[in-house]
Amino acid sequence: MKLLLLLLLTVAMSVVVHSEDNPTLPSMALTTPPHPTPTEAKSRFALLDDVRLLANGLLQLGQSLREFVHKTKAQINDIFQKLNIFDHSFYQLSVVTSEIKEEEEELKRTTSYLKANNEEIRNLSLEINSKINSILIERAQLQSKVGSLEEKLKGLSQIMLPPEQIGEISTLKEVIEAQEKTITSLLNAVKEQHEQLDNQKHKIKNLEEKLNNDNFQDTMEKSMDSDPSSLDTFEYLTVNSTGKDLPTDCSELYDKGEMNSGVYVIKPNHSEAFNVYCEMTSDGGVTVIQRRLDGSMDFDQTWEKYEKGFGNFERDYWLGLQKLYSVSQQGAHLLRIDIEDWRDVKHWAEYRFSLDGSSAHYALHLSHVSGDMADALANVTGVRFSTKDTANDIQRNCPRHSTGGWWFDSCGETNLNGRYQWLRAKGRSMRRKGIHWKPSTGQSLSLKTTKISIRPAPAASDSLY
Repeated sequence: MKLLLLLLLTVAMSVVVHSEDNPTLPSMALTTPPHPTPTEAKSRFALLDDVRLLANGLLQLGQSLREFVHKTKAQINDIFQKLNIFDHSFYQLSVVTSEIKEEEEELKRTTSYLKANNEEIRNLSLEINSKINSILIERAQLQSKVGSLEEKLKGLSQIMLPPEQIGEISTLKEVIEAQEKTITSLLNAVKEQHEQLDNQKHKIKNLEEKLNNDNFQDTMEKSMDSDPSSLDTFEYLTVNSTGKDLPTDCSELYDKGEMNSGVYVIKPNHSEAFNVYCEMTSDGGVTVIQRRLDGSMDFDQTWEKYEKGFGNFERDYWLGLQKLYSVSQQGAHLLRIDIEDWRDVKHWAEYRFSLDGSSAHYALHLSHVSGDMADALANVTGVRFSTKDTANDIQRNCPRHSTGGWWFDSCGETNLNGRYQWLRAKGRSMRRKGIHWKPSTGQSLSLKTTKISIRPAPAASDSLY
């Protein structure tokens, strides 16, 4: 606006100066103007051309300012939308943290109660042991008396025993039998008490392990609540000694009874712990390694980002090549691709799958198993991963012509990590930069949403790798 006023002032000043240079103009307005000379006519046309030029410049400037304002408004609306998503996620984390705190308090109370019971059982066991010792001493004394009586009986074997001694012997035998029964029952009671004590110790140990795990999760939630930017959800996690109890993948979580989809901590073999999104289905738990929903994350990232992972587990994200390799090294796996085009038609395909390590640039090996769409990854087997700063494809230039990191067999073919386009792309060059599925035969699809997930293959498929 200031620039527009400055230009208007410049035009006004130029007209004033021109008037001063031609002082006869006012008088000419009162008299019949003579025919202008060619020089004056030319000067007058030059002034009109200058005005038209300035007017066109002002119109172009106004149009540019209008476009700039509209673009700024769109960016501000996008920022507000992301802030709303962040506020919603922050609220959900607060609710989960409150629930975890309540469970932690309940576990602490249960642990204290069990520890008190453990002390009572220990004291009771000591008391029983003391009674058993006293009974054993009395038994030894009785056996000594019986031994002396037996010696007396040997001396009196030829003599008729008096009734008093016979009664005493019978009484002693009955007492001994009763004592033996009492000792046997006490030994059984002690055995049961020891079993109960061992059971209580096992429960206490399990509760302490669960409490440690909950404290670990609670610490992570608190760190995220206090400063979300200080905790990268795609970083490897440092866990305490209880880390050995973490699941190796999402299928193990499902086998242990977890039925809710969400973000969990896993620790594959020979790897540090890290966060993953587990989707619990009727077939078991699957690990989601990529998702595109709304274009909230730019997938045109560097090699380092694609190795580590990036995005938001609740929206668009890439898990990371290192983590994908760690999970896939635990046995045979199936890779599933779910897509939806701009006509809201959904398709899927499933492959037997394995992945090489970083030294081989994460070369992908696939074999089609099933699905309801034409196979667009038939030529990808053995192809290495490429990004805009690390081109490992055969032509060595696909990331420049496309966008995002992918296993490029040839430029312009299938790419599920391309640029998100809010409308169906028109033209080959635009489709090549976007998210698309292009089989060798059949229709090429411009995609609205994608999801890539992996799960352990059935036992019958192990021999196929």
